[in-house]
Amino acid sequence: MFTTRPTLQGTFGMVSSTHWLASQSAMAVLERGGNAYDAAVAGAFVLHVVEPHLNGPAGEVPILIAPAGGEVRVLCGQGVAPAGATVAHYRGLGLELVPGTGPLAAAVPGAFDAWMLLLRDHGTRTLAEVLEYAIGYAEHGHAPVERVGETVETVRELFETEWTSSAEVYLPDGKPPRPGEPFRNPALAATWKRLLAEVAGAGDRVAQIETAREVWRSGFIAEALVRQARRPTMDTSGERHSGTLTAADLAGWSATYEAPATYDWNGWTLCKAGPWSQGPVLLQQLALLPPELPRYGSAEYVHLLIEGCKLAMADREAWYGDAAEVPLAELLSDEYNAARRQLVGDKASHELRPGSPGGRTPRLCAHAGLVASGEPGFDVLGVGEPTVAKRPTSPVPGEPDVSADGGTRGDTCHLDIVDRWGNMVAATPSGGWLQSNPVVPELGFPLGTRLQMSWLEEGLPNSLTPGRRPRTTLTPSIALRDGVPVMAFGTPGGDQQDQWQTHFFLAVALRGPVRGGLDLQGAIDAPNWHNDSFPGSFFPRGMRPGSVTVESRTDAGVVEELRRRGHDVTVGDAWSEGRLCAVARDPETGILSAAANPRGMQGYAVGR
Repeated sequence: MFTTRPTLQGTFGMVSSTHWLASQSAMAVLERGGNAYDAAVAGAFVLHVVEPHLNGPAGEVPILIAPAGGEVRVLCGQGVAPAGATVAHYRGLGLELVPGTGPLAAAVPGAFDAWMLLLRDHGTRTLAEVLEYAIGYAEHGHAPVERVGETVETVRELFETEWTSSAEVYLPDGKPPRPGEPFRNPALAATWKRLLAEVAGAGDRVAQIETAREVWRSGFIAEALVRQARRPTMDTSGERHSGTLTAADLAGWSATYEAPATYDWNGWTLCKAGPWSQGPVLLQQLALLPPELPRYGSAEYVHLLIEGCKLAMADREAWYGDAAEVPLAELLSDEYNAARRQLVGDKASHELRPGSPGGRTPRLCAHAGLVASGEPGFDVLGVGEPTVAKRPTSPVPGEPDVSADGGTRGDTCHLDIVDRWGNMVAATPSGGWLQSNPVVPELGFPLGTRLQMSWLEEGLPNSLTPGRRPRTTLTPSIALRDGVPVMAFGTPGGDQQDQWQTHFFLAVALRGPVRGGLDLQGAIDAPNWHNDSFPGSFFPRGMRPGSVTVESRTDAGVVEELRRRGHDVTVGDAWSEGRLCAVARDPETGILSAAANPRGMQGYAVGR
C-alpha cells in the first residue's frame, strides 16, 4: 500500500513529533545514552522554541508514561484555576464566557513542572544536558516554518498597538519570522541560562531539578509571571483586564501522577488521562461500537463513527470536568453503551443528546443549550482550535479568527518516544502560545489561556472553580496488547484530537500489518474527518449541528452517501485533517517502529 513515508523500524530508539527539530533533538539524547524520558524533556523544550504558535513553557501538558516492566501512569501538567478565579469575579466584570486570550484566561502554568517531575523521577540526564538544544535554537536561531510568520502577521496590529512585548520578540525590525532566515528568541535563551546558573550549585542531578522547580514557583520566573498577570491586557472581550494569578497560586501547585482511565477492546487496552481531560471520549467511542463493524472506510463505517462521537461528546459536555465526581465507570459500562448504541440510526443526528449514567439526570450549561438550538447571530466559525497548521485564509470551519482585540486561538504539539529498553512516553504539550497572552518581557514567553474551557455557570462539572483543573482537550494515548504497552500516539487539534485518534487506532487495529508490524504510517495517511456537532472548547464556543468535514481524498461515493444520510458535509483540502504521531514496540521481537503526519509539513519520525 502506498504511503507518504515508510513506517520506520529499528531496535535502538524511535521518536515522532510535530516538528523535525524536536524529533532529532530527542533522538540525539537517546544517542548519548539517555532514555525515552530524558529525550522527551529535551524535545519538549525545543517545541517551545520552534512551535511558539502552538505551545510554550507556561502552557500545559498531559504525559502518559509506560516504564519498561511497570504500569502506565498519567503525569498531569494541567494547572488549576487560581484562588481568585471565581465565577462571581468574572461575572462581576460583565463576562458571560472566559475570554479566549489575556491573563483572565490563565490557569496556573503546568507544563514546566510536569517536565521537571518526569526528568527527576524517570530520567537520567542533568537539566543542563536536556536544555542545551532549546537554548541553542533560541540563542543562535532556527529556520522557522511558514505558519509561525503567518500567525504573527495575523496578530500584527494587536502586537504593535497593545502587546508590544510580543512585538519585540516576534516583529523585530517590524518583520515577522520568515522561512529560510534564522529566527532567535534571546530572552528565552537568557531565561534558561539564568535558571541553569541558579541551580548549578545545588548539588546532584535531582537537587538541581528540585531547585529549578523552586525557581519556577517562587524565584525570578514566578515573580515575572505574576507581574505580567497583573498588567491590564486587551483580550477577546475587547477590553483590558488583569488576571488573578498570584505568587501563592504558583507556589502552592505542582504536577501530579495518577492512574489512567482505561477501556478494553478486542484484546487492546487503551489508556487515557481522566475526565478532567477529554481522553475518555476515545474510550466511550470504542465502547459504543457494535460487535460487528461495517467495512473499514465505507460510508456506513464513517457514519457509525460520526454518530458515536456525537454521543460521546454530548456526555463530555454533561459529565466531564474536575469540579465534580464524574460517573466514568457507568459511562464505560456495557449496559449504558448498549442502550446508547440504539440511538444511532441511519440518519445523521442534529441534536446534543447526553445520557443518564446510573439514572442521573444530565445537565448542560446554558451556553451549550443556546448554541445547540442554533441561536441566531452566533459565529459558528469560531469553533475550536485549528485543525492543522494552515494559512489563516482557509475557509474550513475551526480555523483561527484573528482580530485586533486578540480574538485568536493557537493549536498544539505532540511527541511520542520509545527507547531500546522498552520505556514509552506520549505527551501533548499546548497552551502558552504566542497568540494567548503578551510575552513576559523578562522571560521571552507568554502565559496560557486554558481557563477559557471552563463555564461561568455554577454547579457544573466544568464550572470555573479555584483549585480545579479546566477540562482540557489535550489527550495523548498509550495502547496495550494483552496487558503489555505496544503503541504511543496522539495529535494536536483541540476537540478533534479524540476523533482523529479513534480513527487512527481503528485503522491500525483493523488493517493488515506492514513488514510484520503495525501499519502506523498507513493509518496516519488514511483520509480523515471530524465533526463539530457539540459546543467547542475554545472561545467563542460555537457548534455546527450535523456537520462533518472530510478530506477531499475521501471517496466521492462516501461523501454522497453521507449527505444522503443527512450529514452537512464540508470537503476540505486533501491533507487537512489531523497531525498524528505514533511509535510502537513489538513485545515479542523487540522491534521498534514510528511514523509521523505529513499534513502541515512539519511532523517527522526518526529512529534506528
